[in-house]
Amino acid sequence: MDFEMDRFMIALLDRSPPHALEHLQLVLIPVVVAFIIAFTAAVLLTRERYVKYTDRVMTVFNIGQTIPPLAVIAVFFPFLGLGREPALFALTIYALLPIARNTLAGLKGVPGDVKDAARGMGMTEWEMLFKVEIPLSMPVVMAGIKISVVLTSGTAALGALVGGGGMGAVIFAGIDFFRAELIVAGTLIIGVIAITLDRLLTLIDDMLTPPHMKA
Repeated sequence: MDFEMDRFMIALLDRSPPHALEHLQLVLIPVVVAFIIAFTAAVLLTRERYVKYTDRVMTVFNIGQTIPPLAVIAVFFPFLGLGREPALFALTIYALLPIARNTLAGLKGVPGDVKDAARGMGMTEWEMLFKVEIPLSMPVVMAGIKISVVLTSGTAALGALVGGGGMGAVIFAGIDFFRAELIVAGTLIIGVIAITLDRLLTLIDDMLTPPHMKA
């Protein structure tokens, strides 16, 4: 493949921005939905009433991570068809495991003596969850969210194969027409999106982490 700088700049500055916005949506929407589902599930699984379901629920999340997104789309094609919706659905399933696993690990990692002290101060189980357990587990939870964001940023390129848009449309156009400029431009934008979101989440993590837990 030949590489022409003029074509690369056109691909980067002219063709990529609209697809970059689509790609950002393909990352943020699944991660937000996955966070709501996985975080809620992990919190419930650390409650005494639901602990017995932990292995079964985490097995489901593990299966979702191991099935390729395109296979998920193929399975649900009769119900969802092609386009943006099945791509978002598949990416949401793919994003669940890192968030659920880290949230579960973070909540379980809260020291027992800290929880005993909270109970001794008269806190209810839900007060202890929101005032003690979640704040102390936040660094681990945020690490899971960052892993999910980075994984989804790369995997979202496959959404273009089913009409979901995103930077995959630029990359696959480059493959189809043997234009290295399009492939490099698309890959570069995906990398920028992943790194930018990771940095933003690091800032949020720093704001949410209790002062005594910061290095």
